[in-house]
Amino acid sequence: MKFSRTRLAGVFRVAAEPHRDARGAFARLHCPDEFAAAGVAFEPAQTSLSCNPHALTLRGMHYQAPPYAETKLVRVTRGRAFDVAVDLRPGSPTHRQWIAEELSADNLMALFIPEGVAHGFLTLEADTDVLYQIAPTYSAGHDAGVRWDDPAFAIAWPHTPQLISERDARYPDYRG
Repeated sequence: MKFSRTRLAGVFRVAAEPHRDARGAFARLHCPDEFAAAGVAFEPAQTSLSCNPHALTLRGMHYQAPPYAETKLVRVTRGRAFDVAVDLRPGSPTHRQWIAEELSADNLMALFIPEGVAHGFLTLEADTDVLYQIAPTYSAGHDAGVRWDDPAFAIAWPHTPQLISERDARYPDYRG
């Protein structure tokens, strides 16, 4: 795996390095030792899958409130998504800034999202599946979020979402 820092502290692009031959490809997607060698302490406790049958479906921007904050490794296993991370950590030099990466089944790229960073995505094609590896395990009732179109972040989404949950559409303006 190849780790690249982003301009948001603690957010990394994680590129798989597939071995290809006549049979196809094989790639390691997570290894605690390789993460530790890159300075990223991450041992997932849970794996979740988001199946999205429609293009331009937006999910986000989500996070878990402390003391139940999560770290996530997010990748697309089928289709393509515009994946976004927003820094909500008040003391961070990149507070209220965002980064985005196109994740796809073809590019095998993942984003590592640390605690205090909201996450969301917009599917760029139908039948897009997003795989999450999460630590610690999800804690019901501690969900939080910020609105995908909040002017505090001015995220430059590549398209207007066509499908979004009522909850995600109604998050209040960010006040942090």
